[in-house]
Amino acid sequence: MMTTPSGFFARSELTRALWAFRREFVIVAVFSMVANVLMLSPTLYMLQVYDRVLISHSELTLLMLSLITLFLFFVGAFAEWMRSRVLVRAGMRLDDMLSTRVFNASFESNLRQMGSSTAKAFGDLVQVRQFLTGNGIFALLDAPWAPVYLAVLFFLHPFLGYVAIFFALLQAALVWFGHRQAVAPAEQAQMASLQENLYVQTKLRNVEVLEPMGMIHQLRRHWQTLHGNAKDLQGRSQALTHRLSAWSKWVRYSQQSLALGAGALLVIDGQLSAGAMIAANVLMTRALAPIDMLVGTWRGFIEARAAFRRLESLLNEHPERDPALTRMAPTGVLQLRKVVAVAPQRAEPILKGVSLAAQPGTVTVVLGPSGSGKSTLARCMIGIWPHMSGEVLLDERPIAGWSRDELGPHLGYLPQDIELFEGSIAENIARFGDVDADKVIAAAQQAGLHEMILRFPKGYDTSIGEAGGLLSGGQRQRIGLARALYGSPALVVLDEPNANLDDVGEAALVRAVQALKAGGSTVVLVTHRPGILAVADRLVILRNGSVEAEGPRDTVLAALRSAQANAAQAPLAAA
Repeated sequence: MMTTPSGFFARSELTRALWAFRREFVIVAVFSMVANVLMLSPTLYMLQVYDRVLISHSELTLLMLSLITLFLFFVGAFAEWMRSRVLVRAGMRLDDMLSTRVFNASFESNLRQMGSSTAKAFGDLVQVRQFLTGNGIFALLDAPWAPVYLAVLFFLHPFLGYVAIFFALLQAALVWFGHRQAVAPAEQAQMASLQENLYVQTKLRNVEVLEPMGMIHQLRRHWQTLHGNAKDLQGRSQALTHRLSAWSKWVRYSQQSLALGAGALLVIDGQLSAGAMIAANVLMTRALAPIDMLVGTWRGFIEARAAFRRLESLLNEHPERDPALTRMAPTGVLQLRKVVAVAPQRAEPILKGVSLAAQPGTVTVVLGPSGSGKSTLARCMIGIWPHMSGEVLLDERPIAGWSRDELGPHLGYLPQDIELFEGSIAENIARFGDVDADKVIAAAQQAGLHEMILRFPKGYDTSIGEAGGLLSGGQRQRIGLARALYGSPALVVLDEPNANLDDVGEAALVRAVQALKAGGSTVVLVTHRPGILAVADRLVILRNGSVEAEGPRDTVLAALRSAQANAAQAPLAAA
């Protein structure tokens, strides 16, 4: 742990963010002190009414006592309101401070974990924020004042103080027991529920495949297993929480009655006045209220703590990129040096020491059979493959060191699986930034998409629906291509760009690649269809994760034909 003046709160980015609110926490603690001290007002008021006013029969004394008590109640209520207000504002500031970081870290985590859902992180941030502004934090702030109330009870009579300590220890034992018994079941129930929701979400994305092929029934059985497990764990966790709450209520009701009985016994023996008996009962209830509130909010504390740990881990694993990474626009010089790409639960690397280079104003085509690592190579080139060693350099600098916000406009990428987003065609092409109409139209024209878009009722303002569900596969691919071409980026990586294109679309693709080349862009085109070879300057043959051949297109093709001819003649020579 770091040894700094901020101590514990310097341990991680999240705890440092909380430590930045230490001034607010001090203010809240001061208001809590005022509110808790003034909670003695009802006790003092009862003592004065029973032991002074009822004996003196002085209406003026009763009036003054009532006015003073009402004023103290008002100050106490104001302190309660102010501490709530400060905490709520602090919670909102904490959200403003961390929401962008959590957003970026969630997307980086989703990228590195290859499709896993991290939307839970946003819920975790809300959960931490709400706990900091809810009853749980108030219980923690009020608990240190319980000894003050106990001291007043001892002042009234030691026996009442010992009774209060007994019930305080009993409730503290319930809190400790709840901590020992409720943490693991609650966390297991949360994890099971998260797995169930993740399973459903991933399957709903592919409902068009599940329904016609009759796969829903089989998947429903798997979901029912996950749902049943989550339901059982949640039931056990809730049953334990309710059991603890029931025991807590029993202790509270017993304390209220027995405290009154203990006071009555002292009154009978002449050791306490009737007013002190009533006041002591109220005071004991107030002294034990924070502990009782801790029991009631224990589940929320457990969930907030788990959310805090997940957020802390997320932010630690995905630190904020250096904001000083301001560089000139890249020219597009791309170099790969001994790149090795691996995947979890796969013993053999996907890419095995791949080295190649691509220069501005050139087109490099990567060919290879399915499973040879072409798509992985494309992801490595743009710096989004999570498990990689070796070097990927853009303008002789590691691509991971570039600021993504600055690099993004200069990089075009068309993945094999096209993902569009809910919005208009123009917004999708413009990457949901400020829509530059001229650049949008130019990109659409390069992709051979302009005339087709104009045939839509609303043209470029046509909404494509969630994930582009209102478009055909070819239309989605061409919009994805236009998005990659938007702004004439310096480096363009296209993964199977002609997979869903007809002859017209493929001709448009060829023209678009030629225009990029003429504009000085570095183009890398991954495909298994040789029809696009006409635009290639360099050719890379990838097989089983290794570069089998690489160089100028005509040289590589000649070498391949020679190898094929030799391979065809070998059986004849042997015969």
